[in-house]
Amino acid sequence: MYQVLTDSECDLPAAVLAAGNVAAISFHTKLGDQDLINDFGRSYDINEFYQKIRTGTMPTTTQVNIGEYVAFFKPYVERQQPIVYVGFSGGLSGSMSSAHQARAMLLETYPDADIRIVDTLAASGGEGLLVLQAIKLQQAGATLDQFVNWFDENKLRLQSWFTVDNLNYLYHGGRISRTSAALGTLLKVKPILDVDPDGRLRQVFKTRTRKKSLFELADKTLAAMQSDPDQPVIVTTSGDYAAAEVVKARIIETISTADVQIYSIGMTIASHTGFGCVAAFAMGDQLRN
Repeated sequence: MYQVLTDSECDLPAAVLAAGNVAAISFHTKLGDQDLINDFGRSYDINEFYQKIRTGTMPTTTQVNIGEYVAFFKPYVERQQPIVYVGFSGGLSGSMSSAHQARAMLLETYPDADIRIVDTLAASGGEGLLVLQAIKLQQAGATLDQFVNWFDENKLRLQSWFTVDNLNYLYHGGRISRTSAALGTLLKVKPILDVDPDGRLRQVFKTRTRKKSLFELADKTLAAMQSDPDQPVIVTTSGDYAAAEVVKARIIETISTADVQIYSIGMTIASHTGFGCVAAFAMGDQLRN
């Protein structure tokens, strides 16, 4: 049986991954003089992290390096177990490139190893939804080829919608200009962002007021759910749990049986969104463009 692997940026709870027999590699964040790893809250309280960035601390992040991926993959390769890594978007991090290079290095020593890499072209709960699908596929008996083919054909059906409460983090991440950040803050503009087909974050449009932005997330998610109202939906947030509940409640107002889970955004993504980011994820029936 092949082993499903992922990373900390899927933003699923550790218990969910353990129940699905999925192992995860951790990304890194530097907060002041602290070197932190995103290990699902085992070594650092995520809510403490949120409070630090809420007061203006600007963390930095580094990609997972090749050696770390080699060490992550190697135990399975040594025991001749096929692996498939379902990972964080290569459009948002160089870590996916590191994973591919680690694969190439291992194949030099273990030419018969079966190492598959799936770039989800997604982040946070979007990656999480695809990891849940990975668990479902494996438990249903999908072969490794069938598994990878499903992702090739369906991963761009994932719909991801984000909004942030502090535009300065988008400015520092190079997503918007200093002028846009300053003017948007003055006018209480709230951007609505999604993930493009190359797995990169993009601003789609803007709204006025926080409440409107949250309703937009819910409404976009509801539109994606029309083809499958019973599907799991994930809402994530970097600390504003009340806002996440607003999105969940609006979805359930329309689809009372909706399965909506709220999870915390990990340190890597929160470092680039700031406190108060809220995101919603569902699978649609059309490929995103």
